[in-house]
Amino acid sequence: MSNKGFHIAVVGATGAVGQQMLETLEKRDFPIGKLTLLSSARSAGKVIAYKGEDVTVQEAKPESFEGVDIALFSAGGSISKALAPEAAKRGAIVIDNTSAYRMDPEVPLVVPEVNKEDLRLHKGIIANPNCSTIQMVAALEPLRAAYGLKKVLVSTYQAVSGAGAKAIEELNEQTKALVNGEDYEPQILPVSSDKKHYQIAFNAIPQIDKFEENGFTFEEMKMINETKKIMHMPELHVAATCVRLPVATGHSESVYFEVEESNVTVADVHEKLSSAPGVVLEDNPAEQIYPMPANCVGKNDVFVGRVRKDLDEDKGFHMWVVSDNLLKGAAWNSVQIAETLIEMGLVQEK
Repeated sequence: MSNKGFHIAVVGATGAVGQQMLETLEKRDFPIGKLTLLSSARSAGKVIAYKGEDVTVQEAKPESFEGVDIALFSAGGSISKALAPEAAKRGAIVIDNTSAYRMDPEVPLVVPEVNKEDLRLHKGIIANPNCSTIQMVAALEPLRAAYGLKKVLVSTYQAVSGAGAKAIEELNEQTKALVNGEDYEPQILPVSSDKKHYQIAFNAIPQIDKFEENGFTFEEMKMINETKKIMHMPELHVAATCVRLPVATGHSESVYFEVEESNVTVADVHEKLSSAPGVVLEDNPAEQIYPMPANCVGKNDVFVGRVRKDLDEDKGFHMWVVSDNLLKGAAWNSVQIAETLIEMGLVQEK
């Protein structure tokens, strides 16, 4: 690290998203003057290499944030609830990757391609949206801005990495066992704390997170409520069905949306998507070109294809949206928020 640059803290540095944050910071050559890596007491003492230098992970405590400019949190909601206010109190800007503050009216919920101006409203904490919400709103925003937006219906096909490293391990081990005709007792999915666990290999589980009283899961309600907040459209009609598939990394979504303007064509939608920041259009059915999760891993962008007009609703369209849930869905969006804060002059080196 150089003497010039920002003091950055990564909370949850040893976790899957924390590791992706560090890789993203390094790839982006983020201007870091000092790097503080924080974790639970259990992981404290581990050594992580960053740009060829060894950095020892420390236990996250309130005093850990003295002098920190930006703190990237990805260590679970309870840690964020306990320590994010302590970090903000000490002058750090917190970018929180958990659901702890997403629906707090005092906390901006930001996807830079959609609502970066909301960053000006922060009071020390900024929330990173849910991974499945991020990629959908990034694809919808250029269309909303051009043609208005009335309704969104989304079905997701989500990777097991969204449930953590242990879920990936279970997918791999379970697949091997079933291929070899062996028994394997599921322990993780659909929700690790539930009494029932189901096979994910060669299966599709129509549950992500706990069920709410209204019949929707918490993941589905995240997408519904976060989309309305990010787009400043409380009146928007949104519904979601979230499904876990046996894919390691990369969320896919089938999105139906209705615009407000008449006579919008597929060519119009293509034009807006192809010029939208952070969006890559891959849509040529004649050549079987469309986005797939296997091709999006390790890439920061949101990929869109299969754009077609609804057969019955003149203002209705369908599209297929794919993105790396650990990057654009988590680490990259968090680092992108940090970069945008610098670009907008909202953070200065201490």
